[in-house]
Amino acid sequence: MARAHWGCCPWLVLLCGMYKITQDVHGYLPVTVVNTTMSLTALRQQMQTQNLSAYIIPDTDAHMNEYIGQHDERRAWITGFTGSAGTAVVTMKKAAVWTDSRYWTQAERQMDCNWELHKEVGTTPIVTWLLTEIPAGGHVGFDPFLLSIDTWESYDLALQGSNRQLVSITTNLVDLVWGSERPPVPNQPIYALQEAFTGSTWQEKVSGVRSQMQKHQKAPTAVLLSALEETAWLFNLRASDIPYNPFFYSYTLLTDSSIRLFANKSRFSSETLSYLNSSCTGPMCVQIEDYSQVRDSIQAYALGDVRIWIGTSYTMYGIYEVIPKEKLVTDTYSPVMMTKAVKNSKEQALLKASHVRDAVAVIRYLVWLEKNVPKGTVDEFSGAELMDKFRGEEQFSSGPSFETISASGLNAALAHYSPTKELNRKLSSDEMYLLDSGGQYWDGTTDITRTVHWGTPSAFQKEAYTRVLIGNIDLSRLIFPAATSGRMVEAFARRALWDAGLNYGHGTGHGIGNFLCVHEWPVGFQSNNIAMAKGMFTSIEPGYYKDGEFGIRLEDVALVVEAKTKYPGSYLTFEVVSFVPYDRNLIDVSLLSPEHLQYLNRYYQTIREKVGPELQRRQLLEEFEWLQQHTEPLAARAPDTASWTSVLVVSTLAILGWSV
Repeated sequence: MARAHWGCCPWLVLLCGMYKITQDVHGYLPVTVVNTTMSLTALRQQMQTQNLSAYIIPDTDAHMNEYIGQHDERRAWITGFTGSAGTAVVTMKKAAVWTDSRYWTQAERQMDCNWELHKEVGTTPIVTWLLTEIPAGGHVGFDPFLLSIDTWESYDLALQGSNRQLVSITTNLVDLVWGSERPPVPNQPIYALQEAFTGSTWQEKVSGVRSQMQKHQKAPTAVLLSALEETAWLFNLRASDIPYNPFFYSYTLLTDSSIRLFANKSRFSSETLSYLNSSCTGPMCVQIEDYSQVRDSIQAYALGDVRIWIGTSYTMYGIYEVIPKEKLVTDTYSPVMMTKAVKNSKEQALLKASHVRDAVAVIRYLVWLEKNVPKGTVDEFSGAELMDKFRGEEQFSSGPSFETISASGLNAALAHYSPTKELNRKLSSDEMYLLDSGGQYWDGTTDITRTVHWGTPSAFQKEAYTRVLIGNIDLSRLIFPAATSGRMVEAFARRALWDAGLNYGHGTGHGIGNFLCVHEWPVGFQSNNIAMAKGMFTSIEPGYYKDGEFGIRLEDVALVVEAKTKYPGSYLTFEVVSFVPYDRNLIDVSLLSPEHLQYLNRYYQTIREKVGPELQRRQLLEEFEWLQQHTEPLAARAPDTASWTSVLVVSTLAILGWSV
């Protein structure tokens, strides 16, 4: 359905547009108002045929993906608002969007006057609004494949006793209106990873999950996998259906005697079908069934004497509602999600190797910036493009792992800012620059953030940067009991900031996959993450943001390893596997303790040992010289050119004195 770029109230929108265009001169978002009148009229006709008073349009897809494909961007299409977070609700007379503060300005500029913007999030304000807008006896429709179990329960609970009813409709009404203009479902080949890039064969993984089923006290007869990363990991298969994530649309139903993979069979080559043993019917033969049939197939399987094990965090209501509750075995995360979180020795080695090559790409970019930023020819967007280009030239590269955050000056104070070709700032030697970027490689996924300043930073900028660095070091070198929750230790990353009355408003870290998700659950430092265990990888990323001025974030990826302690016990610590030095120009050495200095210098020595030979092997001599200069040992009262040995002596003596 064709749509113009002016709203249903042309004079009002025109006036608003003129105001916004004036604001755009000063660096705000461009005007992209979309006329949704015809779309909403058509949607309301579909609602009428279903006897609905309201229809909920979430911002997700059927698998709770962080990033969603174009053909799943229903909320963006019906509203014109393209922010990644927000829920739309349409009644017969009104239409509204709820989103958080990151997107208020964007939503106001993109939505026409058909839509109300509510500056709140969560189901409670939506239900409160619904109760005032729809009559008693009204029906609230939703696509059950777009509501998680928890979200459905929150809506259902809030509506209880209101004489309004939730109605599950498996045919998505927005899709019916979108029609032929809806982008097609991706159809690129689904391929098997080479054995060199996998930690175990798919047969070994299947056997491991079946072993967990047999040991489970509730004796599940099947495991249902709904998250795309679960099926991709289990079978060592990859594709490109989801932006930045090498996944394909799929479900898996694994029993003790069968393996059923729900996907588009036409996308598998004969070699991949042979790899999956799909021509046989034994317990180690993968039967490929049509993706669209998963609900009916699960419903039919549930008729038997079965118990289906699910992870509730990634199972949508569309599957959940067809399984009798007495036949469900539920955990927050599936056994695949839990197993995948702990990398075996081969997976650890692969992920470490990808970070060495990734460091080469980042160092090439930083060297290039040092030469070109003073010329005034680099902006945030062109810089981000070049960073992606350098990564793409690395061996085994498969694109970025998320949209590169390239932020100069005040833009860096927005924690998740990304530039566009139309909206960006020039990089300047007089401002701080924050780069948060990552890559997908066949052997691993990377994510690293560095903040730099090429001129003369203020005393406060140096203090804030150094306190962020101290937080990174304090958490990275922490020794803690095994099975400790990340939430219990994340304050160590904030302590140096808290000491000065500073803080940051985002999480401290997240899990990361082997050519999977850059934000891999359930590892991390939030309250709903699982306990830390040997073999997990997590980011460590404290920051500080001065609104309207600058932003700082220092992010490394670290492996959870056994700690060496004076007395016997089960303790863990972190081994950092990101290998790019911090900006010496921003470090106030006087704030660092001898222990911080010793840690930092050991880390710099590791960077030299890991990345230096790779730069030399590839004849990147300028980058090698840059690396040597930026990893010179730091000392509290010695020049940066002091020898490695003398710094170790000074640091060791200082530590001994400090410890007395």
